[in-house]
Amino acid sequence: MRKTLVFLLLLLTAGWRSAENSNDLLLSYCSQFRELYENIANASISPDSASRAFTHIMQGVKSIAFYQDSCQFDTIQAVFPVKGYRPVVSIGGQGRGYKPDGFDLFDVEVKGSHPAHDLFILDRNRDSRDDRTKEPVDILSFSSGIILDVQNDWQPESGRRGGNYVWIYDPCRNGLFYYAHFNSVVVEQGSWINPGDKLGEVGRTGLNATRKRSDTHLHLMFLRMNTQGLPVPENTFEQLMSSRVTAK
Repeated sequence: MRKTLVFLLLLLTAGWRSAENSNDLLLSYCSQFRELYENIANASISPDSASRAFTHIMQGVKSIAFYQDSCQFDTIQAVFPVKGYRPVVSIGGQGRGYKPDGFDLFDVEVKGSHPAHDLFILDRNRDSRDDRTKEPVDILSFSSGIILDVQNDWQPESGRRGGNYVWIYDPCRNGLFYYAHFNSVVVEQGSWINPGDKLGEVGRTGLNATRKRSDTHLHLMFLRMNTQGLPVPENTFEQLMSSRVTAK
């Protein structure tokens, strides 16, 4: 009996240490992703080098995410990311703003593409609050996944187009979700989130989003990994249209 208890204790201890090591390793990969994204934005790394680094980082993240027991793509409906809004009202141009041609995540010099959907709120006075409720509007996670990177202290002088943002790796879809223009972010690197979890609040951060001519919106992009482990834009319009709408 005593030997059995000791054996069980050793198993529990080993499992705890394994989980702790996995968390440390995941945070390391998240830090590497952040560094890579900064280097790409600063044009301090070549596109080829960036793509190789990306593949290495995402292989590591994927190996850890494989053990997450939350991949319920078939049982949990995706959630529309703008709380209290219906897709048909919120999605800009009824999806016509999605333009993936020419997109390259690893080359900051490439411009002109828009492989994303802008999800708008009613905010005529540009104060990042809903005109009807006079309250901030929550941004919810469309799906489950791991928070890879967060920016929550954007400054106008940085010139960055995304402003405050969140990158999420969704192992169920084997792809990356990019949410941008937050007013504030409430999640942290390395944490696991589920559909409908709050990521932050809609805002006007980012080079173009902060300008008066821009309507207040959330920028949402999805990049699916191809067979080479590289990110390719995928149109999520139909999934957004059929996603679950939450009450205000």
